[in-house]
Amino acid sequence: TALVVRFLTKRFIGDYEANTGALYSRKFTIDGEQISLQVQDTPFVSLEDDTDSICCQEQINRSIYWADGFVFVYSITDYESYRVLRPLHQHIRRIHPNANIPLLLVANKGDLLRARQVSSTEGLQLAGELGGAYHEVSARESCEGVHEAFQQLCQELSRIIGSCNGEKRRGLHLVRPKSPNMQDLKRRLKQALTSKGKSATAL
Repeated sequence: TALVVRFLTKRFIGDYEANTGALYSRKFTIDGEQISLQVQDTPFVSLEDDTDSICCQEQINRSIYWADGFVFVYSITDYESYRVLRPLHQHIRRIHPNANIPLLLVANKGDLLRARQVSSTEGLQLAGELGGAYHEVSARESCEGVHEAFQQLCQELSRIIGSCNGEKRRGLHLVRPKSPNMQDLKRRLKQALTSKGKSATAL
């Protein structure tokens, strides 16, 4: 959620209410052409106990069906968040076995190097294995790094969709959500700011 908020608003707030899988929309300019980008902030994915199988909410499966690209995010300070990505990629491939879907691998919390559990080499290796681009960023410290990562994904999406000559890239089994929710994002930001203000006052 922190990464999505950084990208959409250029702001960073450390504490958020639980993610409910909201959908947001933003206009983005790629090579002089404006595109409309919808970002689905999906709930957390975890591994089932002592297995390499993922525990996926149905909402995530619905998102996978309509998405044109994927951003895999893990924390460099949490090896388990890194370990879940291979099974998640396999799950996506089972849903779209033949689709050419752009993938972005983002290693977050790049400012917490002393607490690092996942090396840059491991991140690059996984990105190569999954066929995606790799970026190590700090949502807390730099808006530019987050923006650059999303821009690269958008450029790849624009190239692939443009090559389809206006045709749908694949048949969709589920309808794409209709209501991008920037008002909800503003509400969540306001709640977080209010909460932080109360905490500061209490101290």
